[in-house]
Amino acid sequence: MTLSMQWWTMALMLLSGLGMGAVFDSYRVVSTELKFPKWWLPFLDLAYWIAAALIVFRVLYASNNGEVRIYVFLGLFVGVLVYYFLLSKAVSAIVRWLIEAVRTLIRLLLKTLEWTIVKPLLLLYKLARVILGFATAITIFLLKLVVQLLRPFWLLAKWIVGPIARPLIKRAGPYASRLQLASRAKGLAAKAGSLWNRWFKRSKGSD
Repeated sequence: MTLSMQWWTMALMLLSGLGMGAVFDSYRVVSTELKFPKWWLPFLDLAYWIAAALIVFRVLYASNNGEVRIYVFLGLFVGVLVYYFLLSKAVSAIVRWLIEAVRTLIRLLLKTLEWTIVKPLLLLYKLARVILGFATAITIFLLKLVVQLLRPFWLLAKWIVGPIARPLIKRAGPYASRLQLASRAKGLAAKAGSLWNRWFKRSKGSD
């Protein structure tokens, strides 16, 4: 292995150490801000270290065909130290800012949906209820008015037909069949018609 390849491998390991530190800080801040359950943390830590080991090995294999030398660990160690002394606070602050920006964006989207969709639908629903209630009240009022207007005609018909219908109803009894009631009703109607015609003819003749 040439000296330039060794320096190149060490530089890549240093960058890998910086990346490991940045990812670990980001993961730590996200888990704290989003309040992950505590029982998740061991599994997330294990997943982080497995992913970090695989990525470092892939970088090492690409740089020197996977040969593990002392400068490999030295580069990783130096990269991690440089990150935690120089970049850790800045990366944590940036991650917190990004999380807050995403939260603000989500709140803005929810507020926009509330004012453009939810509130208009609620307003339409309330307006429909008011219109339906008003229409129901008018309908009930009109029905009562029609009933009151038809009441005199009903009383007149009851006064005319009552004396003829009562004896028939008494004779029919509680167990009369529907056919008998229907035939008697037809006969009643015929009698009422004949009485009407006689009265109308008499009145016309007298005129």
